[in-house]
Amino acid sequence: MLIGAPGSGKSAVGALLAERWGVPHHDVDALIEAEVGTTIAEVFATHGEEWFRRVEVETTAATLGRTGVVSLGGGAPLAPATQQALAGEVVVWLQVSVPVAAGRVGLNVARPLLLGNVRGRLMKLLEQRTPVYRSLATHTVDTDGLDPAQVADQVAAAVVVR
Repeated sequence: MLIGAPGSGKSAVGALLAERWGVPHHDVDALIEAEVGTTIAEVFATHGEEWFRRVEVETTAATLGRTGVVSLGGGAPLAPATQQALAGEVVVWLQVSVPVAAGRVGLNVARPLLLGNVRGRLMKLLEQRTPVYRSLATHTVDTDGLDPAQVADQVAAAVVVR
């Protein structure tokens, strides 16, 4: 289970780990996009964040029983139902600093919560989410200065595959 802020590398690292371990990769954001037939940005614009978060909780719950690597959306761990579901799971927090995350996401319009002042919004998100990420994580990997393959190496070294 990979958690972390936008730009931490959850999707890229999850795909690399799944390939390495020969298991499926379940990217919750990609699963939601496939289910609703549009992008996360369009879901936010059409239905709003509250609707998206409900779908995110349902999709996350559906992936938890599956074999493989799960990459959660950055805000998914904030939901109490998701926090309860993660209890007892191997949860890796891909930690990233604001400057590095901002550089990675750039002006990506596919990330609706970051539109506008990317650094300012990331700072606010990290202030809100860091305590939750920290409390849920069984392992933490600092991704600053590392590419996805290097992060995957560190995650693989820290996690015993069940």
